[in-house]
Amino acid sequence: MYDLAIMWDWIAFSVRWLHLITAMAWIGASFYFIALDLGLRKAPNMPVGAHGEEWQVHGGGFYHIQKYLVAPENMPEHLIWHKWQSYITWVSGAAMLMIVYWVGGELYLLDPTKAELSLWQGIAISGGSLTIGWLAYDFMCKSKLSEQPTLLMLLLFVILVIMSWGYNQIFTGRAALLHLGAFTATIMTANVFFQIMPNQRIVVADLKAGRTPDAKYGKIAKVRSTHNNYLTLPVVFLMLSNHYPLAFGTQYAWIIASLIFLTGVTIRHYFNTMHSTGKGPNWTWGVTVVLMIVIAWLSTVRTGETWEEAEARPLTAYEEKFASAASFEDAYDTVVGNCSMCHAREPVWDGMLWAPKGVYLETKGDVARHASEIYLHAGVSHAMPPPNAVQMDLEARATIIAWVREVRTGG
Repeated sequence: MYDLAIMWDWIAFSVRWLHLITAMAWIGASFYFIALDLGLRKAPNMPVGAHGEEWQVHGGGFYHIQKYLVAPENMPEHLIWHKWQSYITWVSGAAMLMIVYWVGGELYLLDPTKAELSLWQGIAISGGSLTIGWLAYDFMCKSKLSEQPTLLMLLLFVILVIMSWGYNQIFTGRAALLHLGAFTATIMTANVFFQIMPNQRIVVADLKAGRTPDAKYGKIAKVRSTHNNYLTLPVVFLMLSNHYPLAFGTQYAWIIASLIFLTGVTIRHYFNTMHSTGKGPNWTWGVTVVLMIVIAWLSTVRTGETWEEAEARPLTAYEEKFASAASFEDAYDTVVGNCSMCHAREPVWDGMLWAPKGVYLETKGDVARHASEIYLHAGVSHAMPPPNAVQMDLEARATIIAWVREVRTGG
C-alpha cells in the first residue's frame, strides 16, 4: 500500500526530532563552556594548576567551578565527556539529508533548470562535497596559518562563500542552503571527533601514566572549539532556511547565506566579549541589523523560472509517471483550483511574495512532481489548504488520494 508513505513521513519526523534534541544539547553545551571559559577569574588559594574559577547559581543551588589550563595533578574518578551531543547531531543530520534529499532527490535535490544531473550524480555530489571543507580547513589549521587566527577565519569564510555559490549552481535553492549548513556542521563535528577528543584523550592518558601533559593539546582543542562557537548560529539558520522561501527562493541565496555567516560572527563576538569583560561592543548590533536589512532586500528580488518556461519544459521521467495516470486530470484540476492561489510563481494571495516552502502547483509538471507531498498534506491529512483560505471538501481530497494510489499500486 502507498500508505507506507505515511510511515516514511513519521520516520522522517522522528529523525528530525532526534536531530533537534541533540543539536540543542550540543549548542547549549558549546555556548555554556565558551561563556564559562571567558568568565573565569583568578582567586586566592586555588589548587595547584588551576587557571581560574567561577561561582554560579542555578536551580536553587550554588556551583563552584574551577578550570585547569592543562590538567589537575591527579586524574578525577568521575569525568564527564562532552562528545555524544556532537556525534549524534551529525549522524541524525546525515540521516535527514538521506531521507529528504537523497530518497526525495527528484523533488528536493535536483533542479533541471540549473544542471542536467541524474539522481545518482546529485547524490554523489551531495555526499562527496561534505568532506571537502573539513580537509581544506584541517590542512590550514595544521599549517603556519594556525599562527594567524584572523587570516585563518577569513580563508574559511572564503571557502564557505565558494561552496555557497557552487551549491546554488546545481541544486535547488532549498537544497543548496541545507547542504551549506551540512558542509559547515561536518567541519564542526570533525573538529570534535578528530581533534578535540583525541587531544583530550592524550591528556587523560598522560595523567593516568603519571606524566605531565603537554599544554599544546589543550590549546589545539580550545582553538577548534572556539571556531565551532562562531559557526554555530549560521548553521542553525541554514538548517531552518528550508522552511522559508524568502531565504532560498532567489538566485542571490548564496549571497544571503554568505552574509549570514558574518552575522554569526558579529553576534557571537558581542556575547563572547560580554562574557569576558562584562560589557559587549554595541556596534556589533548595528552591523548585524544592516546585514539583515541587506539580506531581506536580496530576498525580494524576483528571479527564477517563469510560468511560461515551466509550462514549456518537458516532463521528467518521475513527473511523467504521475502525469500519465488516468485520474491525473481530475487531480490536477482539484489541486490547481484549491492550491494555486498561494503555490504560484507569483502568488495572488494578499501579502504573499513567495509560494509557501517554495512549492509551485501551477503546471502539470509542478503537480506531478509534488505528488507525494500533495497526498500527505491535502489527501490523507487536512493540513493544506489552510481552512481560512479554502474549504476543501472530502470529495476533492478523495480525488487526490485515488490519483496517487493509482500510480503507486499500478492501477
